[in-house]
Amino acid sequence: MARADLLIRLVQSGIRGDKANFRKVAEAIIADERAKQHRVLADRLDDVLNTTSVESLPNSGPPTLDPRMGNLFHEIMPQRKISDLILPDEALQICESIIQEQYRTDLLRSYNLEPRSRILFVGPPGNGKTSLAEAIAEALVVPLLVVRYESVVGTYLGETAVRLRKLFEYASTRKCVLFFDEFETLGKERGDLHETGEIKRVVSSLLMQIDNLPSHVIVIGATNHPELLDRAVWRRFQVRMILPSPTRARLTVWFERFERRINVPLGLAPSTLAKRLLGSNFAEVEEFGMTVFRQYVLEQPSADMKAIVTKTLKSWSDRSVGIMQQDIEV
Repeated sequence: MARADLLIRLVQSGIRGDKANFRKVAEAIIADERAKQHRVLADRLDDVLNTTSVESLPNSGPPTLDPRMGNLFHEIMPQRKISDLILPDEALQICESIIQEQYRTDLLRSYNLEPRSRILFVGPPGNGKTSLAEAIAEALVVPLLVVRYESVVGTYLGETAVRLRKLFEYASTRKCVLFFDEFETLGKERGDLHETGEIKRVVSSLLMQIDNLPSHVIVIGATNHPELLDRAVWRRFQVRMILPSPTRARLTVWFERFERRINVPLGLAPSTLAKRLLGSNFAEVEEFGMTVFRQYVLEQPSADMKAIVTKTLKSWSDRSVGIMQQDIEV
């Protein structure tokens, strides 16, 4: 049987009328079946795929945006799973609860209740806000729509509010996760004396659009600067989740998983690496790990992983000191 994730992506592509992705996923399923020695099934699937034109698939997806509005979002078919992330226990429990509510909407509505669908992630950069939004979309088997501010924010009076309305109208036609990274870009405090009247109108429009969204659209905002958000924006989000910088224990878990992922011992204990890199965010630790693994591959067949890790740790430490000195000089 083909992997569950491939089957899910195949169905998603078919429902959305995404012909290119449908063929790509179908070919991946065929290759997967051949690898499992299921040649009869693979041949039959291959025959069906090549004798039935994918172009004949109906376009049953939601209506497209007016081309004049530009590309207001980037659509991602989520791959990352919640189990791939290293989350604080409280954040994990909240995510599981939200996902369960979405799957049991009918039960909630029988009691005149709606599932929670507005979430705010708060925390320093590089610690998984975007990844968690993708993982929630993956768990709900819906696409992730990442808002593109360069297309949403206009230069003329009222243009941004109009584009926001178009964006929300489109999102409301489908089940999806609508993700606003750096949410303070749009949701700034309206009492800020340095902001223009246009910003205040944008915030008012944003709040109204969020209020009008159906609960099958999960709106996720992420911010590194919660102090900049308008107080009314805070009230719109039913769930406010803090994603802090990783602790030593969580970094230790990350290195344990990384060793299993690359199937190569790092030469130093995960707890030791976690101690040495404490203060780094997950994005930086991922960069460190991939730097080490890349060098290991390049030095084959005589690569010494422990030596590579030790050398990279030193360069990482030197780089951190250099950044701190630059900050002091500035």
